[in-house]
Amino acid sequence: MSVSQVSRRGFIKTSAAAVSALSVARSAHAAGSETIKIGVIGCGGRGSGAVRDAMDADPGTKLVAMCDLFKDRIQGKLDSLKKQKPDQVDVTPDRMFVGLDGYKKVIDAVDVVLIACAAKFHPLYVKAAIAAGKHAFCEKPHAIDPYGIKMLMDATAMAKEKKLSFQSGLHSRWAPEMRECVQRVHDGQIGEIISIEENFIRPPYGVVQRRPEGMTEIQWQYSCQYRFRWLCGDDVPQSLVHNMDRATWAMKEAVPVKCHGLAGRSSTFDMPYIYGDVFDHHSVVYHYASGIRVYAFCRTQPNCYNESSSIVLGSKGRAFIDAGRIEGENAWKFAGKRENPYVLEHVALFKSIRDGKPLASDHAARSTLVTIMGQLSCYSGQETKWDQMLKSTFAYAPKPEECTWDMEPLSKPDDKGIYPVLIPGKFSFAEPKPA
Repeated sequence: MSVSQVSRRGFIKTSAAAVSALSVARSAHAAGSETIKIGVIGCGGRGSGAVRDAMDADPGTKLVAMCDLFKDRIQGKLDSLKKQKPDQVDVTPDRMFVGLDGYKKVIDAVDVVLIACAAKFHPLYVKAAIAAGKHAFCEKPHAIDPYGIKMLMDATAMAKEKKLSFQSGLHSRWAPEMRECVQRVHDGQIGEIISIEENFIRPPYGVVQRRPEGMTEIQWQYSCQYRFRWLCGDDVPQSLVHNMDRATWAMKEAVPVKCHGLAGRSSTFDMPYIYGDVFDHHSVVYHYASGIRVYAFCRTQPNCYNESSSIVLGSKGRAFIDAGRIEGENAWKFAGKRENPYVLEHVALFKSIRDGKPLASDHAARSTLVTIMGQLSCYSGQETKWDQMLKSTFAYAPKPEECTWDMEPLSKPDDKGIYPVLIPGKFSFAEPKPA
């Protein structure tokens, strides 16, 4: 089904098999071979983390290729991974790729591609991997704008057609305590859902204190991508995507009809070059056809109260999904074994490959688009609708396939080193109407 054919009803459907997971996992990647060759695109903390998780999940995996925009990052992570997993690392100098085209070479060299670079490029790389007949794992968020979401949806549909596995890095769905808690919500243990509160409030993250000498402006922005909206999509997709994925899951994949958001920048203007052009606080209210509202908050300000929580308020109690706990008439607390969901999501991925039972993460595009919807409402200061998102072709310029190493960035600092931020009420993501 093409993106243009996706209706709201069709988009909110989910596969029960995808939500019940560790029973999935031998595919047509390399028939008769016990070794699965993996490669990583993006050698930051989450990229190397995904490699370690994959190796822990399946001892038959072997890292054979790496890519990043910066050579020193590749070497640093390679040295670390060799120390941790020497028998599962076989990356030779000719399979260390630097630059914006390096992802193509990683895809050519491996069976499974692990994607954990700037989120702007996630959908482009997933689609390229699937088109090349490779399985893919992609970190969150899976896109930063409606343009990227449509690319991701096409890639997910292609993965199903090709019988390839595409796994999302939205790891909550693999945590045992969260899985049981959500199932209890589905079974009515807290009664009817009335509303949901989502919090991801914390200090600034991904902060680089000093621009290295000799680095150009565009290289600087590539090097600290969390600080620039055209690369990261800002904090609603970056952080609240975990929360909104849990909320969507709890509501059996229902999506909001509309939302309105409030956001801005208030406490991070005093450090030139450090905080880029992203906002430092967001709040979004999502409205659902059922009457349920989700109140979602994220903040990245120093010296403030912090909380990470997903709280479902019901007519008979309250479910704290991330804690695996229910309060109220039917109180409950998870008593099972807590396991690392970052590893479990890879257990599911590699088992699906070895068993020849591909998994496709339909919720990846759904949950990500919910957050993009909220972010664009915050930026524009306008009410934003789900159907509007499905029809939109908005992309943060330049599009991922148009990016180069030496282009001029659209966002530049003033003479005090401060980057301009968007002003709600003045920014619009709507396509111009035909003359």
